[in-house]
Amino acid sequence: MSKDKSDENTYYSNSPKIGRKGPSKLRQQFNRGMTYFLVVLVCILFYFAMLRIEAISRVVTMIMDVLKPIIYGCIIAYLLNPIVKTVDNLLVPALEKRMNNKERVRSLSRGAGIFTALVLLVVLIVALCNLMIPELYSSIRNLIITLPGQLNELVNRFSNVTLDDSAMTTVMKAAFKEGTATFQNWLRTDLMDMVNEVMSQLTFGVINLLSELVNALIGVIVSIYVLYGKEKFACQAKKGVYALLTSEHANIVLHLATKTNEIFGGFIIGKMIDSAIIGVLCFFGLSIMNMPYTLLVSVIVGVTNVIPFFGPYIGAVPSAILIMLSDPIKGLYFIIFVLILQQFDGNILGPKILGNSTGLSAFWVIVAILLGGGLFGFLGMLMGVPTFAVLYYIVKLILDNRLEKKKLPADSGYYDTMSYVDNNGKYVHLKSQVSCDDYVHPQPGTDEDERDEKNENNEEEGE
Repeated sequence: MSKDKSDENTYYSNSPKIGRKGPSKLRQQFNRGMTYFLVVLVCILFYFAMLRIEAISRVVTMIMDVLKPIIYGCIIAYLLNPIVKTVDNLLVPALEKRMNNKERVRSLSRGAGIFTALVLLVVLIVALCNLMIPELYSSIRNLIITLPGQLNELVNRFSNVTLDDSAMTTVMKAAFKEGTATFQNWLRTDLMDMVNEVMSQLTFGVINLLSELVNALIGVIVSIYVLYGKEKFACQAKKGVYALLTSEHANIVLHLATKTNEIFGGFIIGKMIDSAIIGVLCFFGLSIMNMPYTLLVSVIVGVTNVIPFFGPYIGAVPSAILIMLSDPIKGLYFIIFVLILQQFDGNILGPKILGNSTGLSAFWVIVAILLGGGLFGFLGMLMGVPTFAVLYYIVKLILDNRLEKKKLPADSGYYDTMSYVDNNGKYVHLKSQVSCDDYVHPQPGTDEDERDEKNENNEEEGE
C-alpha cells in the first residue's frame, strides 16, 4: 500500500502535459475564425497607429531616452566582449589546473576579464583626451586666426599669376576675388552671428553633454552586469525562442541571430581597429612630411575611414583644402599620400583585418552606404553595410532554400547564358549537357568546396 502511495506521489509530483495530441474539428474552426479576426484587428490598429504616428513617435522617443543607459551598456558590453572572451580563454585553463571548483574558476576569470576590459577602455579614453584635446584646440584656434590671411595670400598669388588677357581669364579673376571677398565677409558677419547663437545655447548644450556623460557612466555599470551574465541572458533568450516558436522556425531565428552577430561583430570591431591603425599611420606620415594641422587631419582621416568606400574621400577633401590654404604644394603631397595610404588600406590592411565579413560586392556596399546615409545620416552610413549584409544573407538563404526544394543548383554561376530550366523543372547547361540530376545539392554538414569539386567533375564527364 505504501509503495502504491509512493508511486502515486511521484507521478503527481511531475509536471503534467496539458492538452491532447491534436485539436478537435470545432477547435480548428474556432482557430481559423480567430485568425481572421486577429488579421482584421491588426489592420484596424495599424490604421489608427498611422493616424497617431506623431504621438507614438514621442512616446517611443521618451522610452528610448529613459533606456539610454541600458542601450549604452549593451553597446559597451558588445565592444568589450572580445577582450573578456580572450581573457577567459587564457585564464580558465590555467585556473582549472589549480582549482577544482569550476564555478569559482569561471567567476574569477570573468571578473579578471571585465576588469581588464574596463581598464583598457579607461586608459584608451584618457590617452586620447590627453593627446587630442590640446592639439585639436590649438589647431582649430590657429585655423580660425590664420584663415583670413591665408585666403588673402592665395588671392594675391592667383592675381600675380601671368595669364593671357583673354575675357575668360578676366572673368575668372573677378569671380575668384568676388568669391573670396564674400567668404571673408561671411567669416566676419554670419559666422560670428552663428558663434554668438551657439554661445547663447552653450548652457543647454553643457547640460545635454553632462546628461549623456551620466548615461554613459551608468552604461558602463550596466555593461559589467551584461558581461558577467551574458551566458545566462543568452540561455534565457534561446529558451524564449523555443517556447514561442516551432522548432524549425526557432532554429532559423537562432541561426540568423548567430549570423548577424558574426557580421556586425566582424565588421564593427574590425573597422574600428582598421581606422585606428590608418589614423596612426596618417599621423606619423604627416609628421615626417611636416604638414600643418597634423593631428586634426589625422583624426578626420581616421574617423571618416570608419565609413566604407566613401569614408577616405570624405575625410581627404576637407583635409586637403585645409593644408592647401597653408601651402598648396603640401596639399598636393597630402593628396598623393592619402591615395597611397588608402590603397594600402583597401588592398592589404583592410582584407587582413576584415576579411569578407559582410559578403557584399562593391556595388551592394555603395547601395547600402547611399541608402543608409540618406535615411539615417552618419550612423546610417556606418551601420548600413552590416545591416544590408544581414538582409542580403536572409534573401540569399530564402532563394537558395527554394532552389534546393526544386532540385536546382543554388550557385549563381550556374545560371549563365548557356543554361536554362526546361518545362519539367530540369536544369540543363548547353555547353556540357549536364542536367540537374548530375549536380550535387547542398546537404547538411557538406563542405561547399567539396560540392563544387564534384559538380566540376560532373561537367567534365558530361563533356
